[in-house]
Amino acid sequence: MARTSTRHPLFARYYARLVGPTLERAGVAAHRRRLVAGLAGTVVEIGAGDGLNLPHYPSGVTRLVAVEPEPHLRALAAARARSSPVAAHVLAARAERLPFPDASFDAAVACLTLCSIADPGAALAELHRVVRPGGDLRFFEHVRAETPGLRRVQRVLDATLWPRLMGGCHTGRDTVGAVAAAGFTITALDRFTFPPSRLPSPAAAHVLGVAERSADTP
Repeated sequence: MARTSTRHPLFARYYARLVGPTLERAGVAAHRRRLVAGLAGTVVEIGAGDGLNLPHYPSGVTRLVAVEPEPHLRALAAARARSSPVAAHVLAARAERLPFPDASFDAAVACLTLCSIADPGAALAELHRVVRPGGDLRFFEHVRAETPGLRRVQRVLDATLWPRLMGGCHTGRDTVGAVAAAGFTITALDRFTFPPSRLPSPAAAHVLGVAERSADTP
């Protein structure tokens, strides 16, 4: 039987009690709203965490499946789903092995999660499989820095205990390249620093983008 859960009990509680609220105070909610604006039909969100995106989904979404493998975060997301403005179901599953038929969703969402998924390439391949041709992948992620100095810092952090301490998080992944490599065509991309700061941070480089799931070629 495929494993559907990933346990990070200490980090999950730390994230829900401190990291999430800190990001909200820094203004991440505005980016969450941008991420899901205009979505309609059926949507799958991977790595939904404690469900902080749920209040921002527009009314055009007729069915939302929020996938989260960490039990504590999943329970918090399920509680938020009960008051969600759209019909939302929270499911225990891993992004690398989604339990859905091919082309079963109109769109997919990845928000601050591809940094910590063990195999982001496999997760993006699964999203390409379950999104219908012509459907969108929306992604909001912190990514590889654009300056050589910060990239070196990211490589050092990612080779040390940082991923183990931070629930698998990697600071320097080339997520934009991985999205394209999975077969999506990027149609919009905004690069920015978040949270805004005068001091450089290894996890401050962010992207918010839209990618289209093109039709398969014979």
